[in-house]
Amino acid sequence: MTPIISLKDIRKTFVNGDVAVEVLRGVSLDIQPGEFVAIVGASGSGKSTLMNILGCLDTPTGGRYLLEGEDVSGLNADELAARRRQLFGFVFQSYNLVPTATAQENVEIPAIYAGMPAREREERASMLLRSLRLGDRLDHLPNQLSGGQQQRVSIARALMNGGQIILADEPTGALDSQSGKEVMATLRQMNEDGHTVIIITHAPELAESADRVIEISDGLIVADRIPGNVRRIGRAKPVLAARKPGKAAIITDVAAAVRMSFRALRANLFRTILTLLGIVIGVSSVVAMLAIGTGAQDSVLSRIAAMGSDLLVVRPNMSNFRGGEGGSIVSLIPSDADAILELPNISFAVPEMSSTLTVRAGNLDTQTTVNGTVPQFPQAKSWTVEDGAFLEKTDMDAYASVAVLGRTVADALFPDGADPLGQYILIKNIPFQVIGVMSKKGASAGGNDQDDTVLVPLSTGNLRLFGARNVRSITVQVKDGDAINVTQDQIQALLDERHKRQDTQIINMAAIRETFTETSNILKVFLGSIAAISLLVGGIGVMNIMLVSVTERTREIGIRMATGARSRDILTQFIVEALVVSALGGLIGVGLGLSIGAVAQAFGIAVSFAPGPVILAFGSAFLTGLIFGYLPAYNASRLQPAVALAST
Repeated sequence: MTPIISLKDIRKTFVNGDVAVEVLRGVSLDIQPGEFVAIVGASGSGKSTLMNILGCLDTPTGGRYLLEGEDVSGLNADELAARRRQLFGFVFQSYNLVPTATAQENVEIPAIYAGMPAREREERASMLLRSLRLGDRLDHLPNQLSGGQQQRVSIARALMNGGQIILADEPTGALDSQSGKEVMATLRQMNEDGHTVIIITHAPELAESADRVIEISDGLIVADRIPGNVRRIGRAKPVLAARKPGKAAIITDVAAAVRMSFRALRANLFRTILTLLGIVIGVSSVVAMLAIGTGAQDSVLSRIAAMGSDLLVVRPNMSNFRGGEGGSIVSLIPSDADAILELPNISFAVPEMSSTLTVRAGNLDTQTTVNGTVPQFPQAKSWTVEDGAFLEKTDMDAYASVAVLGRTVADALFPDGADPLGQYILIKNIPFQVIGVMSKKGASAGGNDQDDTVLVPLSTGNLRLFGARNVRSITVQVKDGDAINVTQDQIQALLDERHKRQDTQIINMAAIRETFTETSNILKVFLGSIAAISLLVGGIGVMNIMLVSVTERTREIGIRMATGARSRDILTQFIVEALVVSALGGLIGVGLGLSIGAVAQAFGIAVSFAPGPVILAFGSAFLTGLIFGYLPAYNASRLQPAVALAST
């Protein structure tokens, strides 16, 4: 019969600096399928190192190890993990159960890494625990079980993937005598069922219960005997077929990793909350700052757009003006608007003159801006009439005493819903009939109330109200917005020629919009950068907690590797934990950021919510978890199983 295990001159040397210690010095032995073997030796004899090599938890320095006829001495870490997953089941003295997992979940761990479907995994784990009289303890955590019960959970876990070879390291060492007898009886029954059972112990009396005793001392086998000259070999039975991890197995692994992550995070809830706080602050800052910044930008841009983006506003240059009678400014006059209208690419040119005056209606009065303008005013300002009609050319020609009210003035002079149309108002004691009311315009880009105005014909205002022939401004709308800069230069040249000096200035609304957009974008980047620093700090917190977690859970990592986890599985587990922390922090941060924006909006602050910043903030948090979680996860995946299991 071909041995299931065959060691040929196995050597193991540990090197610490310049010191080399040879622990195994040429161990050779064969173990047949179905044997019940005890390897016995005192502390320091090398029995634990031999067990680690037998269980593919460690590799020898020299010699050959044939497992089912295959030389596994030179296999890499993942290939050794596959052999552990397919052939071995481990029973440890200290049980080595994952403290945050229930009894059933502990038993399921080897099957997770074997790619067994969840339903089948749960049914098999439950069956094994019930067969070991633990049917009423499926949902209990390890600290809720007695020592004997924990060891039976460990045995069930060893059988989960079939456990063709059972390696039991001091299986009764931490148990009372009665529990120890029960465990040994279970191991004997497993051998009778066809499992190869290897016990590693320092107790000669325990070794005598095996069918074969191998004594080791100072790294050498000094005896290999059969107690009572009787050798019993159990019947080797087929075991559960190992599964090749496939697509479904990967999905199962990730889902299980997410569940295990939540459980691990709950185990250190306060520390998790502190870590989450950094991510939450960073994400909420990004969401809130960008929402408020975008809201302010949109608010100002909407005001600029309300004035028209294809507009040029011509105004007197206060430092260079032509003096008129009494020293008044006559830099712009109505005929300048007529001259501008003759240029190409001009839709219309609207001159305006204004003054702050008191307007009365009955026993009510208000101080407002009276604006003399022309019929094209609504088109130039993108401002519609809500009630009545606007000024017409006939009003201009007839010097008519008619007026159109802004909404603020209309509400002030005609409160409680009174209809102002047809009513008369007094401006400088001159009666004007109200023929229309403008729609609500809101504040200007400078924050002035545009609805606080009265509009009258330019000719009437010039003659009867303002006492001057100059205009305050000329609003010009161009036909082709792409040529607005060329048109601006043409207007400037025309006015310079007419006035014989440069005494006007032209405001390009498109340029203002572009400049403001660029400035606000820079401001948003600045605000986002400040918030990103908070996110970076949160990411460092994630790395910190994951590094601590790897250190604290080194034994758990060893347990998972012993049950068949590959380096990739451990890497996935800890990256998923980092991503879970970051995703939770991201979700809470997004919610908090939106709430801050909503509160700001309730206080009248302009806020604009858009999916882009929210997705960016959450995506950044997720990416932060991936980047800052990778190093701790990589460190965890590089641990040696034997070293990890030996950690305290």
